[in-house]
Amino acid sequence: MPIPSWSELAPQLVDVAMGRRSADSVVRNGQWVNVHTGEIIAGIDVAISGGRIAYVGADASHTIGEETSVIEANSRYMVPGLCDAHMHVESGMITVSEFARAVIPHGTTSMFIDPHEIANVLGLRGVRVMHDDAASLPINVQVQVPSCVPSAPGLENAGAEITVEDVREALTWPQICGLGEMMNFPGVAMGDAKMLGEIAATQDAGKTVGGHFPALDLGHMFHGYVAGGPADDHEGTRKEDAIARARQGMRPMLRLGSAWHDVAEQVKAITEDGIDPRSFILCTDDCHSGTLVNDGHMNRVVRHAIAQGLKPITAIQMATLNTAQHFGMDRDIGSITPGRRADIILTSDLPSLPIETVIAQGVVVAENGELLIDIPPVNYPDFCINTVKLGKTLTAADFDIPAPAGANEVRARVIGVIENQAPTKALEASLPVEDGLVQMDGKADVCQIALVERHRATGGVVNGFVSGFGYNKPCAVASTVAHDSHHMIVVGTNKEDMAAAANHLGVVGGGVTVFSEGKELATVELAIAGLMSVERAEIVAAKAMKMVEAMVACGCTLNNAYMQHSLLGLVVIPEIRISDMGIIDVTKFEKVDLFL
Repeated sequence: MPIPSWSELAPQLVDVAMGRRSADSVVRNGQWVNVHTGEIIAGIDVAISGGRIAYVGADASHTIGEETSVIEANSRYMVPGLCDAHMHVESGMITVSEFARAVIPHGTTSMFIDPHEIANVLGLRGVRVMHDDAASLPINVQVQVPSCVPSAPGLENAGAEITVEDVREALTWPQICGLGEMMNFPGVAMGDAKMLGEIAATQDAGKTVGGHFPALDLGHMFHGYVAGGPADDHEGTRKEDAIARARQGMRPMLRLGSAWHDVAEQVKAITEDGIDPRSFILCTDDCHSGTLVNDGHMNRVVRHAIAQGLKPITAIQMATLNTAQHFGMDRDIGSITPGRRADIILTSDLPSLPIETVIAQGVVVAENGELLIDIPPVNYPDFCINTVKLGKTLTAADFDIPAPAGANEVRARVIGVIENQAPTKALEASLPVEDGLVQMDGKADVCQIALVERHRATGGVVNGFVSGFGYNKPCAVASTVAHDSHHMIVVGTNKEDMAAAANHLGVVGGGVTVFSEGKELATVELAIAGLMSVERAEIVAAKAMKMVEAMVACGCTLNNAYMQHSLLGLVVIPEIRISDMGIIDVTKFEKVDLFL
């Protein structure tokens, strides 16, 4: 829920600072973590009025009146509310409101969300639904206009399209902070008019352009991409990636999500090479509900960054002030200073960062992991429901892969999963043929992957092979969360289970399900666009945990394998993926044959 701007409240804030008016609340006797100067200053009071900070100093007794609420810091550290600079709410499998309920107790008071998942299913009207959900919340949730819908034109078909005109329209909405990650990096580098048009519209509006450059080659295409206008990038995985982006005036966003562990290598740019950290930002990108409820959110990322050798105040700057400055919002959030929103965390220790008290817009909203305010669930409109359209009941035969005529063995392309990273490996495998059909090879950890078209009821199924999950019994995992076009991805060792899992998601309206030997082991129902649940975060987290346990019971050995599963159709990250058009070589951005 918006609060009055600094300029609107300035007369009131001045009166409080001067003692002519009582503060609404005062946080007394804390250690001020000053992210502007890098200092920690003891014995500081903070006076708050109208949801904003009026005074920060050694003694705020002149601002305390009969109606003033006093919050005793008891010499604890006062840290600015944490900001997640880049994230997709849909990856939590819950709505924006539920996501806020889950992360507020962890100290997150600002989020910059890119709803391109729902955009790929429902287009701009889906984005507007999430925008309006965000606007209703007691924390600061800014929205980026999805830039690449579909993410790779010519290589996939999504459920909707976002145009330059759509971007211009959305940039006028009150919660819009910029353009979402520009994933079509070859398009930018090659001067694609649509991509450059979206960037130009965003820059003309004075807002921030999000970046996405996953290629390891930092040659001409990288430089062409930077010249096109993206201002940040969260796809780096190496120290040299972070350095290259910072040197070119971009903000390296170092992510620690449920499955993407890219902080440790990239912070070496600071800890080993001495690169100035002012350009560096921390984010999560993708966190599922189990991580949010059980492990934390941005507090988890900050703790991890500190454990990798960053000074605590540097890590905190990377999750507060640096983010605010990047989005041009440092006069509103990111520090405990006059005029800013009164978003404050009280913690007794910086390296371990226990989140003991959370204040958002001057109100104590959480203590010791418990949410103290009511955030009612938001009912999404009917057009967001029943979006899974298979067109037919699938059978095991839909997952048959015919071999070339006369072949007894084939050499096939295989998608290789890399644990804790978004990129895949382009592998090859020799696979046997029986009765004219190519068989999986359990001993080599090669099982089958299928993309089932689910937006237009075509009944289409594209089949291929994947390696790395470790499944060792008859089973299948199906998901309608399948970045970015969000068709249905099915991975399995048994075609009957693959068909059963896919059909089950068609019946429940989307989600993630695990089948083995004809039995349903676990399902997370995601009725909203096949991406988000209508249930509370705690319930979804419990179902997600059961789903992960079911995958493990089927032999899966990967950390957060579901997140890896959901990215197997992401045709903008190398090296090889699957789309509704076939097998895609993302190093060449072209469709390739399954067999070599």
